[in-house]
Amino acid sequence: MAAVLKLAEAVEENLRDGDTVAMEGFTHLIPYAAGHEVIRQKRKNLTLIRMTPDLIYDQIIGMGGAAKMVFSWGGNPGVGSLHRFRDAYEKAWPNQIEIEEHSHAAMANAYDAGAAGMPFAVFRGYRGAELPRVNPNIREVTCPYTGEKLATVPAIKLDCAIVHAQKADRDGNVLFEGIVGVQKEAVLSARRSIVTVEEIVDEIKAPSPNSVMLPSWTISAVVKVPGGAHPSYAHGYYKRDNAFYKAWDKIARDRDSFLAWMDENVMRKGPEAFAHFAKRAA
Repeated sequence: MAAVLKLAEAVEENLRDGDTVAMEGFTHLIPYAAGHEVIRQKRKNLTLIRMTPDLIYDQIIGMGGAAKMVFSWGGNPGVGSLHRFRDAYEKAWPNQIEIEEHSHAAMANAYDAGAAGMPFAVFRGYRGAELPRVNPNIREVTCPYTGEKLATVPAIKLDCAIVHAQKADRDGNVLFEGIVGVQKEAVLSARRSIVTVEEIVDEIKAPSPNSVMLPSWTISAVVKVPGGAHPSYAHGYYKRDNAFYKAWDKIARDRDSFLAWMDENVMRKGPEAFAHFAKRAA
């Protein structure tokens, strides 16, 4: 049964230094408020996993929280590079990080395998690709039935998954609507999980055909954080803040401007600030 907690409590109880953690969301429902709480609690030596790491991982890396990132695409979507990620990987500031790069298909299959309790994922992929030359975790097996050679990657097995959703009921059952990436699979592959939501309701009504439900027994903690996905968007609640993604490029290019922004907007503020952002972006 999921516990309904405050954000600081949920992070303190479910994420530890050295954990392998995924903060998933595919352009939509990205758990920024939870990521900021991870930064405020100064978690260190994290292995960050995500199919499309963007600004929240740039911020965690720039604040020295990451030791490694496993991903299939990284950047400021529609704008350019993640400058704090590049600075850490190329120049070891504020610390050196390791990377492990995959294709989207490999990451999606790895999440499926982790959710199913399997040791690895097998799929058709990487034929003619360069990534197997630099990533020793990309391997192959021969199908015992057809003789076909197939690609394999290790299953994603998380210490903690952190995601954002629209609603939870008071028992901790969670509803996702709109574009859904691998949030469900991330939660099912994790030993512990935190779901931040826009609102907690008495009853979740019958979902639409595009909805995804996670029952409370799959979740460790549910937290009400209105606006908790800003600057990404929450379908039915607020729009994507495109201006912020553009502004981040200049903020993050320089170490001093990055640290000043993080001090003012993350270290000195709590999750209640996100409700203001959500109203402004609506």
